[in-house]
Amino acid sequence: MFCAKVHAQEVDQYPPYVVMGEDTVRVYLLNPVYWQPVPKYNSKSWKEYRKLVHNFKKVYPYALAAKERMDKMDEELSQIKSKKEREQKIDQYEKDLFSDFEQPIRNLTYSQGRLLLKLVDREVGQTSYYVIKDLKGGFKAFFWQGIARFFGADLKKPYDKYGEDRDVEKLVKMYQEGTFNLLCAQLGV
Repeated sequence: MFCAKVHAQEVDQYPPYVVMGEDTVRVYLLNPVYWQPVPKYNSKSWKEYRKLVHNFKKVYPYALAAKERMDKMDEELSQIKSKKEREQKIDQYEKDLFSDFEQPIRNLTYSQGRLLLKLVDREVGQTSYYVIKDLKGGFKAFFWQGIARFFGADLKKPYDKYGEDRDVEKLVKMYQEGTFNLLCAQLGV
């Protein structure tokens, strides 16, 4: 197999080629290929990884929507000076969120809910507890933290992309690069 290193100025024809001595070598520019190591098929870790990918596929769009809405809300709230108007705007956003996302989020499993909390923390930049505390006050944040703890989650736990959330961070990078669907196809998710 013969490989040639091609410089950008040499590739100006279609299909591109390079003349090397008396030989003409065609150059095909391919899309990058990403390889994600997957645990051994049918092992316990493979099943856990497949479940993580399935859950991520289901909840990551909600985390992206949360980021989008938080950015929009922050922009609008920064322009409001009156405390009363600010609280009315926050209440309106809360009603809109409940009307748009209450039913789909109620259908999530516990593990999907915990993953969603982590992804919201990653996307928004602060834990769900502090988002609630900033917008609705300490009592409501305390109340929702109690509900979350009852179901085995923690609103105060930060996203740790170098620690326990390392695999989730890899999935986020794959999603951003556009290779996540290939992984889903590989795992049959």
